[in-house]
Amino acid sequence: MLREAIQAGTPLGLEVKQIIESGALIGDEIITRLAFDRLREPDTSGGFLLDGYPRTIPQAEALDAFIKGRPLVIVEIDLSEAEVLHRLASRMVCEECGANSQETGGGLQCHDCGGPLVARADDAEEVVRNRLAVYRRQTEPLVQYYTGRKTFHRVNGAQLPDDVTRDILRAIDA
Repeated sequence: MLREAIQAGTPLGLEVKQIIESGALIGDEIITRLAFDRLREPDTSGGFLLDGYPRTIPQAEALDAFIKGRPLVIVEIDLSEAEVLHRLASRMVCEECGANSQETGGGLQCHDCGGPLVARADDAEEVVRNRLAVYRRQTEPLVQYYTGRKTFHRVNGAQLPDDVTRDILRAIDA
């Protein structure tokens, strides 16, 4: 949703781009407006997956009100800060089409269009450290907000990607 807003070049998208590149998190009002605009689209009527939203208790309360009692499965992917820094340091983005990729030690070309891959501006170590500090301040209380719910699940993010996916799907099915 954030990338779509940025790509659209709207005033909101440009504001979002500046916030992301500084390493800050998007404020509650902006991200909630983006999220709910997207969730009103017809393709979400059978269910949807949110990654990175909500991040704060006010956002969670707004989401609870928005979904009006429909089931909500919450999955926290648990990963150490050291592993977060390591993984984000290897993320790349295509300069041509914007596709995300991982540095693999091979050629630095996009798997989609063949364009050059460059480090993501929002993955610089100091930017990531700032995001992690903001996460600890703003988002850890959200984990406590959801922890008591029967639909809250914690998944070990240090596993292989397929195993993380399997555990997330199990949580959703439960």
